[in-house]
Amino acid sequence: MQDSLVEYGARRVIITITAILCALLEIVDSTIVNVALNEMKGNLGATLSEVGWVITAYAIGNVIVVPMTSWLSQQFGRRNYFAASIIIFTVFSFLCGNATNIWELVFFRLMQGIGGGALLVTSQTIITESYPIEKRSMAQAIYGLGVIIGPTLGPPLGGYIVDNFSWPYIFYINIPIGIAATLMTLQFVRSPKYAEKRKASDVDWLGIALLAITVGSLQYILERGHEEDWFASEWIVLFTVSAVLGFILFIWRELTFKYPIVELRVLKNSNLRIGTIMSFVLGFGLYGSTFIVPLYTQSILGWTALQSGALMIPAALTTAFMMPIIGRLLSKGAKQQILVSLGLFIFFIYSFWGYKILTPDTGKDAFFWMLIVRGAGLGLLFIPITSLSLSTLKGQEIGQGAAFTGMMRQLGGSFGIAAITTFIANASQKYRVNLITHLDETDFAVQQRLQALKGSFMAKGMTPDAAMNAAYKMLDLSVTKQATVLSYMDVFLYLGVIFLICIPFILFVKERKSKEKIDLSGVH
Repeated sequence: MQDSLVEYGARRVIITITAILCALLEIVDSTIVNVALNEMKGNLGATLSEVGWVITAYAIGNVIVVPMTSWLSQQFGRRNYFAASIIIFTVFSFLCGNATNIWELVFFRLMQGIGGGALLVTSQTIITESYPIEKRSMAQAIYGLGVIIGPTLGPPLGGYIVDNFSWPYIFYINIPIGIAATLMTLQFVRSPKYAEKRKASDVDWLGIALLAITVGSLQYILERGHEEDWFASEWIVLFTVSAVLGFILFIWRELTFKYPIVELRVLKNSNLRIGTIMSFVLGFGLYGSTFIVPLYTQSILGWTALQSGALMIPAALTTAFMMPIIGRLLSKGAKQQILVSLGLFIFFIYSFWGYKILTPDTGKDAFFWMLIVRGAGLGLLFIPITSLSLSTLKGQEIGQGAAFTGMMRQLGGSFGIAAITTFIANASQKYRVNLITHLDETDFAVQQRLQALKGSFMAKGMTPDAAMNAAYKMLDLSVTKQATVLSYMDVFLYLGVIFLICIPFILFVKERKSKEKIDLSGVH
């Protein structure tokens, strides 16, 4: 490492601001969309699962690029690559806002994700290297706060924009920030001189292709599986085969090629292996629960986007408050395993709580403490899992390990969202059938309910026939709603159980022999 990248005074402040802006751009953009899904659905005439693609495409782009970032920075020079990423991100943000149908939007989101993937990892490296070694932990804290607050800024900001303007402005808001960040990057960020460029013949093209095929196919299966009835569909079977083959070939290629695009040998380290799996679970729970709460409050409770976004703010503030405390505990020598296990247990409490309070008309106050608990759990998981995975790595391995945990967190999120949407749809069908068997037309209570509904519709001026039809429709709607609520309850319960099952595994992790400080500079 050259020390020449360390900056001082105003220049360092500007670089820090640029890097955090970019990290925020990327993070806010992955969550800001969640709140607007309902609007897009109506506006572009898409189904729920088609709209889910708007989130997935972005994640696919991210997941493909993240493992390659350190290699790409070497190849093109960090400053150029960083600036190019911001430009790609900004241009496609503009195009996303102008999309006329759902598939255009999905394609632009994929490209936006490919630009965005770099922003997170590279901005972290830039911040870390602009500070002298003794101030690095401070740099990480600044960066960590950005990473935690970002996902929470997304929904309320998105909600405000959707309520007061229209959904394309969610994307347009990136444009001025993107332009400013690009200019600041070109002006102030410097490229390190470490690595030599590879000749085109040395580039692991096959590895890049196999990585894209494997991850892309996997994402496709997860997203569309439910729509197309899993293996009944030829496409799903085809993509499953390509994902499995791609994966096997990718591993073979990376272990045999001279300059692999992703260094798999790092995974010999047992702590990194466990940390990688844990990052997957963290992503599953983190993105899964961020996806399910706004969806529930909007579709079942009929809240506005802004209300359901604002609901998440206290939880994020809790996490932000926890971060420095946990950092302090870790540096005082608290055991990472204990912190992570505690975090998992708190997450279990949160999920079980969610399972208990969901009804077709849960009040706003019921969610408050439950989400505060979630915030505390996240704080306990985020830093310890990362430092646990990287604790026994050295030098260049840290960056490669960080890329793995980052990628697995993204993949876990996509798995989580796909599993949850599929599960909700299947379970609510089952519950619906089950509930309908209890509705007997000859049952006195059912007849009373129907007559009451019919009376209220006739009072609004409907003919008796139309009123009776409307009454049946209302009954049908309330059955569907009840069935959906039951399936949301199950999601919370099962998420909790998954977290609970992880606890014993964490307690088996090896202790770090030496007591030296962990350098978190490679974390993202």
